[in-house]
Amino acid sequence: MIFSKLFKSKPAYSEEVQALYKSIVQQARLPAFYTDLEVADTVEGRFDMIILHAFCVMRHLKDGDADVAVFAQALYDLMFADFDLNLRELGVGDMGLARRVPKMAEAFYGRITVYEEALSQNDNNAALKEALDRNLYRKTPVSDESLNKMAEYLRNEADKVQKTPFADLQQGKLDFGPAPV
Repeated sequence: MIFSKLFKSKPAYSEEVQALYKSIVQQARLPAFYTDLEVADTVEGRFDMIILHAFCVMRHLKDGDADVAVFAQALYDLMFADFDLNLRELGVGDMGLARRVPKMAEAFYGRITVYEEALSQNDNNAALKEALDRNLYRKTPVSDESLNKMAEYLRNEADKVQKTPFADLQQGKLDFGPAPV
């Protein structure tokens, strides 16, 4: 039919990609991050918590083979489709999305870069705390205790995810640890 190309629906994301993304979002929404660790309970704070957990997963997936790369791209696409949907539900129109989504992607890649670099430092988490202060907390006043706990949490979760077999991730299986309290 001539109109089939015009009205083609977007491909559905696999159940496994959806399950992995759901794990990321569920972990990012744990109340302890907002009540005990001083992350702002705002759109930006929740965005940054999703990015932080997605970073742990994407960091590991980048080392996989071609099948893992396809899976990682699907996870990335689903994450940004979800961001788009959530912004629309908040009342952001097409023109606003055209400005915001590229900035969100830029923020995602910027955070990946600084978190990766900070994790590679052997400096008692100093670089990681600075990166979290600048990105997750956005330079709002935060206690040293919260910064220390978040830095240690990120380091532990990144290590834990790094040890997760690709096959488990590709099946949507991932268990994050509890939020530090």
